[in-house]
This record gives sequence, C-alpha cells and structure tokens, in this order.
Amino acid sequence: MSKTREILARLVAFPTVCGQSNVAMIDWVEAQLRATGAHVRRFPGDRPDAFSLFASLGPETPDGLVLSAHSDVVPVVGQPWTHDPFTLTQDGDRLYGRGSSDMKGFLACMVTAAGRAASRPLRRPLHLAVSYDEELGCVGVRSLLSALRHEGVAAAGCVVGEPTDMNVAIAHKGKVAFRITCEGQAAHSANPFQGTNAIVLAAGMIGRLSALQEHLRSTEIHDTRFAVPFSTVQAGLIEGGTALNIVPDRCVVMAEMRLIPGQDGQAGLAWLEAAAREIVRGHDRAAIRIEVTNAYPGLDASAEGDLCALGLHEAGRNRPGVIDFGTEAGLFTQELGLPCIVCGPGSIARAHKADEYITVAELAEGDRFLDGIINNLCL
Repeated sequence: MSKTREILARLVAFPTVCGQSNVAMIDWVEAQLRATGAHVRRFPGDRPDAFSLFASLGPETPDGLVLSAHSDVVPVVGQPWTHDPFTLTQDGDRLYGRGSSDMKGFLACMVTAAGRAASRPLRRPLHLAVSYDEELGCVGVRSLLSALRHEGVAAAGCVVGEPTDMNVAIAHKGKVAFRITCEGQAAHSANPFQGTNAIVLAAGMIGRLSALQEHLRSTEIHDTRFAVPFSTVQAGLIEGGTALNIVPDRCVVMAEMRLIPGQDGQAGLAWLEAAAREIVRGHDRAAIRIEVTNAYPGLDASAEGDLCALGLHEAGRNRPGVIDFGTEAGLFTQELGLPCIVCGPGSIARAHKADEYITVAELAEGDRFLDGIINNLCL
C-alpha cells in the first residue's frame, strides 16, 4: 500500500491536463514498468507531445488480460482548491490531488501490480495500457488501439479502471458530439430585414433539439438499467454575433447525444438534417451544416461472461451494474474485440471537482483487486 501511495504521489505531481503534454509522466511510467522486466512499447499520438504505452508481462499467449488507464486529467483553472491540486496531500484517510480518483489511483495500482506480477509464475500474460486525452472524448486511445489491431494483439478481456467504487460495470452509454453551424447574411440592425439572422436560425435548431429529445423519449427502446433509460440530446455551447447593431451572419451550436448501448445516433442526426432543411427553406441566404466532431461507442458486455465473473469475485460484489459516464471500454471492444468491464477505486462523484480525493482504504482495495487478477493469471 505504501508503494502504491508513493507512486500515486509521483503521478499526481505530473500536471497532465488533457490537451497538454504527457511526455514527462509517460517517461516516468515507462521507466517504472521496464524496471519490472515488462516488455514496454511507446506509441505516438496524434500530436507530438502525447504518447500511449502498452506493456506486457508473462508468456506471449493471446489469453491474457489488459488493465487500462488514461494519463490525463481535467483542468483545475477556476476551481476553489484548498490543497495544491498537483501535490498529493493526505488529510486523515483522504488523499487529495487532481486525478487521484479519475484515474491516477488505478494507474498507481497498475504500476505496483506490474512489480508484483513480475515475480509471479504467470501462465497467462498481464498487459497494461496507458492512453492520453480520454477527457477530451476518448480521443487519445484510438491511435493506440489502431496500432495494436494492426499488430494483431489479442487478449481474453480488458478491465478499464475508471472510478466505480469498485463496483463492476458492464454497460454505459455512447456519445456523439456535433457542431451545428448556422450561416445567414449580415446587415445593419437599423433594417434587419435586409439580412438573415444566424442566431434566429440557431434558435430554431435548438428548438428542434428539444423536439428530438421528446422523440427519443417516446419512440426509442428504453434500457431500464440506466437512471435515464433513453438516449438524450442537449445543446452545451453557443456562439454567435459580433456586435449588437449587426445582424449576425454566423452562429455555432455545440451539442451532443448520449446514446443507450446499441444506438449509433445516425437516425437522430438524419432527423436534425431534415429539420435544418426545413428551417432554411425560403431563405436564399441561409445554410445550416451539421458536422460530427467526436463519437465513441457505448459498452454492453455480458453479465454471464468469464471476465464479469472474475471481476465480481475479486471485487467482492454479487452482481454487475451500469454507469452513467462514458469510458474507453467500448472502443476496446469495437477495435480489438475484447470483452470489457469497468471497475476501479475511487468515486466518479469526486471527479472533475475541486479537492478531488481517493481514500487510503480505496487505494488498498484497488491493490487487492489487482492481486486477485494476478492470481487468476497464474492458474
């Protein structure tokens, strides 16, 4: 436990805010894993200051297990922290620091688990995957998965260690993020009828988003495992106009759909495309474009599979559940065909907030969980 806490302190000290460099942290983690004798490969990301790692211990067989964590954290700017967010600070049982729960706590457990696994008689391999920019919509793991798929890497399953209070999750929703660009015609506000107001066009599209939500609620098959059992859609950002006395010629709305497993959002996007054509009809100087900016699939793993059974046993739980937030798990299944569960120490309720923390007891529970995984790989 003291080793895991020490490693967590080192990890928290790296300010790997999403969209920024993770090189220093990746260098350090790679050195730690190489010291265990693991075969470690570094994969470049889609920008020069971002990398992923994939490490393996044990025999080169296709029946091992992957432990997965992301290296990035969300920003701390503007948050009322009472502790230095990039210094692990203990207060009683709590270990404060950005990423302590989401999800450097599990990554610390992974690194110490690699050290313990190195001295064990593994009959199946243990793999460790470390990605970047998960907090930007699971974007960084894609280059890693593409490389692993190209190499033909295979395993029996993957544990994504997002903070679930050590509950075993087998499902979560997917996401489609999209940009609605409304273009009109600028004019002086003294005679607005000489222009076409892009903000008015955008308002029409926002109304259609609300209508789409009601459509999804009333017509889509519900998945009652989720607190919100249907897909959702919402506008999160809007930007338009340059001055009060100018009819705006451009307005952009950023929106997203959170999709129940098995849905890809294409029907919803087609519904909005039809709405856009209706809104611009009769406006010669108007256009509305809808562009997908990011998407990742949901997760819907089997509650009857061996991986779920292993996770439940080692986590000490009786039945699996679902989570409301997205993870990289669906991409591991989609790109590599791996069964996945999501299970890790800490709580998502503390993530992304000031004074994020994980408890000493939770970190120890993560270590015990991975000890069980290692024991299983030795059978």
